[in-house]
Amino acid sequence: MTAASPAVLVVDDEVDFGEVLTLRLREAGENALYARSGRDCLDLLQRQEVEVVILDVRMPDMDGIDTLQAIKQAHPWVEVILLTGHGTIETAVRGVKLGAYDLLIKPADFQELREKLNQARRRRQERIDRPGDTGAIPDPS
Repeated sequence: MTAASPAVLVVDDEVDFGEVLTLRLREAGENALYARSGRDCLDLLQRQEVEVVILDVRMPDMDGIDTLQAIKQAHPWVEVILLTGHGTIETAVRGVKLGAYDLLIKPADFQELREKLNQARRRRQERIDRPGDTGAIPDPS
């Protein structure tokens, strides 16, 4: 990891969970950042190159689905892995239709999360390398 390497951004309103996950990712060699809300996430994305966002679904003010939509509209190349303690098939389907790479249930196994993170990075690079791909997600309706 270099200081200039694109980041992984953890977004979760549960500060203890978010900070611990960010620390574990850093210990595993990631350039990991942490934001406490969807709005903080969007602000940070304006200033920092991020490859993948690990995003909690249930947050006050701006929930994960609203944040996902805003990310994909403003930063279509950023991949998003949704995290939820209250996972439903409906949430997973809606998130994927809106462009999320995957959904994991809290507490997610750290090794599984790392695998999903690497898979999301590969998908991002494949999309960037694909001629004519604008990064835009098709209209889910």
